[in-house]
Amino acid sequence: MRQALSCTNLMNLFDSIFATQPPAKPAVLYEQRKITYGELREQTLTMNTVFASLGIVSGDRVALLLNDSPEFITSFISIVSSGAIAVPINMGLRLDEQELILSDCGATVAMVESDLAESLPRNFYEGLPQLKNIIKVVRRDEDHEIERNTNRHAPRIHNLADLLREAGSTTSELSWTDEDTPAFILYTSGSTGEPKGAIHSQRHIFYTNNTFCREVLKLTPDDRLFSSSRLPFAYGLGNSLSFPLLNGATAILCRQKPTAEAVSRILIDYKPTVFFSVPVVYNLLLEHHRGGQHLNCSSLRLCISAGEALPAQLGEEWEKMFGVPVLDGIGSTEMLHMFMSNHEGEVRYGSSGRLLKGYAARLLDEQGGPSPAGAVGNLWIQGDSAALGYWQKPETTERTFVDGWVRTGDLYRSDDGNWYHMGRSDDCFKSSGQWVSPVEVEGALLRHEGVSRAAVVEDFDKDGLPCATAFVICRDGAPDQNRVELELRELLKNALPRFKQPRKYFFVSEMPYTATGKIQRFKLREQLRSSESNL
Repeated sequence: MRQALSCTNLMNLFDSIFATQPPAKPAVLYEQRKITYGELREQTLTMNTVFASLGIVSGDRVALLLNDSPEFITSFISIVSSGAIAVPINMGLRLDEQELILSDCGATVAMVESDLAESLPRNFYEGLPQLKNIIKVVRRDEDHEIERNTNRHAPRIHNLADLLREAGSTTSELSWTDEDTPAFILYTSGSTGEPKGAIHSQRHIFYTNNTFCREVLKLTPDDRLFSSSRLPFAYGLGNSLSFPLLNGATAILCRQKPTAEAVSRILIDYKPTVFFSVPVVYNLLLEHHRGGQHLNCSSLRLCISAGEALPAQLGEEWEKMFGVPVLDGIGSTEMLHMFMSNHEGEVRYGSSGRLLKGYAARLLDEQGGPSPAGAVGNLWIQGDSAALGYWQKPETTERTFVDGWVRTGDLYRSDDGNWYHMGRSDDCFKSSGQWVSPVEVEGALLRHEGVSRAAVVEDFDKDGLPCATAFVICRDGAPDQNRVELELRELLKNALPRFKQPRKYFFVSEMPYTATGKIQRFKLREQLRSSESNL
């Protein structure tokens, strides 16, 4: 039974952030700049004037093709607080993928980083007739000149700096208070294929703040939050915008790719107290530290992991190395943020922790009935942060959102109040008639000290029978792979039943990941099919 949880915030996002925060308090730290709550408020109002000057009205979609930056934050707050709909788009996507999202959401205005705007092919907008205006965001270290588009069918290109100057001191008030209509669309990360746009309202933002943020993070105004996961993702949006700003804390932003070197500099320069990341980045940081590049984690009180299940070995090594626990949890784009999490002082590595207050969970078998106690089942979640549905996908919406429940697509088991991720339902498979969880096998492989990363997918043996196949990245680059394979086979012989043990091993130098750090196992399966067809 889901615990009732009231949402006491009855204002729009703009008022909820700025109504009570001291104007002089630092809100954002970014590229050696400190932006106070008072300054951020005025910048948001001016940005709203810019949008109003372009004729944006309630229900219009505004795409944000921006790096993590103050402009992203002021634009997002302005859009959702004025009745329009924000559509953040991952800057790491290919141009054709960005174009697909722009077309799908029907954005009339797009805010675009200048380097991206200048690299777009001339025919990029031909399939986007609804896109009327592009606002080019030029950074301080870039040329402010822009090319005027003379094609009357193409969108008008504006320089944000020019629009802000024209707005001057005139500000347009934000008064939209409807918390239940669409406010933003977040596109899924595409771990299993084409992304879908999950529609969220302002109320969902407040709900995740009242659940995960208050129960797990327990923020104070002295906290400084840094997330390697970016603002266009549900995880990053909470980490770097709603959680710090709704609680009077400080958000640390970085527009650079979150390499080990970039994260290390953030830790030194800005001293975050809470760090959010994904397993693949935690692993990169550990490798960076082991390689002699000291990682200064002295300012951290909490580390959070999501995106994909955190291998127990990785969490244990991080805490042993730096003395800071990593709280693993699970959320989704459809639920906006976490609905399960480990908690400080009661971490169980290898699990997603406990169900958060305000959410309900159930496990269903393949026939749609309740899974037996202790058995693996399909995870369904219920909570008031659930998306309103998928943008322009009624059939997919009907399959995923059923009677107040949301099908996550994850397989889980529950034990003593803790929940254990067994993999995506699309990734799990049967071998010898029994279910194999790639996540479980990968966790066992990572127990070998020479293994940096591992991924397991279904393949078939010489008799055409399904079996587990492992892709492995070794820590020292090019070891004696035959020796490592023999050691792994011996290790797993004692750790897993025979039907879960990989029959084949492939040693590789890289893995396909989504921008949120999830292994794209479907691409590994495609590689296997491709290699077999070439034999």
